[in-house]
Amino acid sequence: MEKNRLVDFVAKIMEKSGFKVQKYYKTTKYVVDIYGVLPTVLGDISVVVSCKNYEERWKVGLDIIKEMEMVAKTLNASKVVIITTSTFSDNALRYAQGRNVKLIDNNELMRIAKSFSKKKIETPGDANVEIDDDDEDYNPSFRAKITGSFPKSGKRGSLSGRRRSEASNKAETWGKVILSSTVALILIVLAVSTIITYLIAPNRALLGILRIVIAAVLSYGIVIAVERDLTVTLIKGSTVFFVCLLVYIALIIFT
Repeated sequence: MEKNRLVDFVAKIMEKSGFKVQKYYKTTKYVVDIYGVLPTVLGDISVVVSCKNYEERWKVGLDIIKEMEMVAKTLNASKVVIITTSTFSDNALRYAQGRNVKLIDNNELMRIAKSFSKKKIETPGDANVEIDDDDEDYNPSFRAKITGSFPKSGKRGSLSGRRRSEASNKAETWGKVILSSTVALILIVLAVSTIITYLIAPNRALLGILRIVIAAVLSYGIVIAVERDLTVTLIKGSTVFFVCLLVYIALIIFT
């Protein structure tokens, strides 16, 4: 739902700028969030847009830009635009320089929203965003710092509902904080792989090998679930697995 709201919001801004917009445009290999064409006296200018509704700590990486460049090449688009409710990795920012790639992070998205506004509303972080009176969905009340989702229209929930939501958000935040720690990931992988190995290993001769295999799967699997930047995933996953590997080798030698 949040992704749809972001796409709808960006599409309306493009339409107000004169673009002819197609949402979720399908090619033989890709589905583009927004494909826009701006008619001019010098010819049409086409743009492919990718909308990433990420939480603040999840950065859009270089792999997303390269994928969108392939999409642009397929559609002969003039420009690539990537919009996120978070930020971009340093590699992505460096790569986009000097290319036909426009990167719009959460701060710039807020500024764009304000420039297309007519009636002020209050948003998280004491920011004012304006909306059209006749566009109910034209409401980019951007992410709170933790949850990072677009607000749904409707009545306010009950006090108990808000408390449950706050408790859920706190639990989710603490879980992600723990999983973002390399030391915590190492301990988790060691514990889980050991437990799984003892539960499924048919004999003691396979314990060491199974531990290493399961540790490898967990090391990269957990990091992929937490991190969105491919470079960070490879570095952190390799670090966690290497430490676990040393521990298990030591266990095999000294036990």
